Amino acid sequence: MFVNSATTFVADALRGLVASTADIAWHADPGFLTRKEPLKSGRVALLSGGGSGHEPMHAGFIGAGMLTGVCPGLVFTSPNALQVHEASRAVSVGGGVLHIVKNYTGDVMNFSIARELLHEYGIESDHVLVDDDVASERADGDGPGRRGTAATVIVEKICGAAAERGDTLGAVASVGRRVAENSRSMAVAVSPCTLPGASEPSFDLPEGEIELGIGIHGERGTERVPAMPAQDLVAALTQPVIDSLGLKRGESVIAFVNGLGATHPMELQLLYGELAEFLSDKGILIARPLVGSLVTALNMGGASITLVRVDDEILELFDAPTDAPTDAPAWPNVSAGNDSILPERGGFGPSFSPTETDSVRDEFISAWMASWVERVLAEEPSLTDLDRRAGDGDFGTNMVAALGQVDLAAIRDSYSARTIFEAVSDSYLGNAGGTSGALFGIWFRQFYNSLTTVDLANITAAARGGLDKITELGGARTGDKTMVDAIAPAVEALEGATDLGEGLRAAAAAAHEGVRSTEHLTANRGRASYVGDAAKGVVDPGALVIAWFFEAASDAH
Repeated sequence: MFVNSATTFVADALRGLVASTADIAWHADPGFLTRKEPLKSGRVALLSGGGSGHEPMHAGFIGAGMLTGVCPGLVFTSPNALQVHEASRAVSVGGGVLHIVKNYTGDVMNFSIARELLHEYGIESDHVLVDDDVASERADGDGPGRRGTAATVIVEKICGAAAERGDTLGAVASVGRRVAENSRSMAVAVSPCTLPGASEPSFDLPEGEIELGIGIHGERGTERVPAMPAQDLVAALTQPVIDSLGLKRGESVIAFVNGLGATHPMELQLLYGELAEFLSDKGILIARPLVGSLVTALNMGGASITLVRVDDEILELFDAPTDAPTDAPAWPNVSAGNDSILPERGGFGPSFSPTETDSVRDEFISAWMASWVERVLAEEPSLTDLDRRAGDGDFGTNMVAALGQVDLAAIRDSYSARTIFEAVSDSYLGNAGGTSGALFGIWFRQFYNSLTTVDLANITAAARGGLDKITELGGARTGDKTMVDAIAPAVEALEGATDLGEGLRAAAAAAHEGVRSTEHLTANRGRASYVGDAAKGVVDPGALVIAWFFEAASDAH
């Protein structure tokens, strides 16, 4: 993989994208892309985004007739709520802002928080949730539901055309939801991807075997089987899609064969030929074909098949306008412009400015948080390995993205107790992204809000408030194999204590016991839920970091 540094990989790639594209502008603080040419006043603005590594989705689909702006996260990590909020404000021209969101916990959570903030500014907003992946469909309806994958770009194209013709926010959202509800996908990997800076792939796949039902974040699939001829593979991918949609003979679809990053165009065309024959045998009509690597998983070898049930309006919007459906650079119908500018080098994310200026320092809090931050940063490789085995491998990177930006010297020597928690919270919300960025950011925000004085009552109130906010936002409960499995018993221990030292010792012990309990659980929330029993035998890394948090508090006290 071509890299300068794993930590600057996304920023360096975005720099090249902006330099090679005429109508895309980069806003480094807090980090988002928009069209250079603003929309006409009163039009609906379309904003999407998600973890990087899926290019050309989403940034390649900025342009007239598609997206107005995009929020890129770190690799396989959702953007944070501050990015989405500021990007939404930047693209808004009075007609409202529509968020097109893939169904991953971090994406859903951060876009939702951003819409709450937009309401405070009087900006109307709505969203379309894309949940097309049948591999993550559960008959009992439990868990986070179907993941959002390749159908996202078709939703973006059709919503973009509706907004371009002047539809209202409600009308654009309505047609987008209709497309999403009538879209299903299924993917296969013949080789896993490797994240920038990683020394091994996201999962192990022996020669001669393939992984059915994989996700686009490097997750392993739902079933590992021997390699098979393309004709049989297409049938194995497509039949579950047909079944989930309930497609019948005589119905029409958009048929999309998508490459996952390391698949040659000849292979995709071969798969499309088999798909066309399979659908013909079923009596299902292909109204429009789409073939290409539009929604990737870095350098994963593999492909996905997406079918979208269509009606006359959806086809009209898919084609509109007929002379050049969009000038978005990655949609397969336009050539690149040449009036572009190479941006300066640099990352993205907000800088921290304390709001507390007159509070007294607290040696205990300084020692507690400094030692915890140092430990998490030092343990990044082990956290990444845990998440690679239990999820998608980005947890350690997210921890470093947040905590690598805090000023450790200021935590030790100058920040007040509240400012320390404010700085850590802002760094998670503004730099980490993903589910972990949102949840850890909200967790530390409760300590910032509660610690007017440092005592058992306020620390307990902060921890209880953090637990309540996390369960409200993410829906996780004890036993779901998440950070809640460490937080909940620690909160109970604090609430049963009469002395701060006793409470912190009990909380640390209870949190570590909670971590051990996650080893043999099957995840029901977060990305580990997509790999099912494959995550058994691995403790949850989020819970482990929380246990370290309480352990550091006990040691410092």
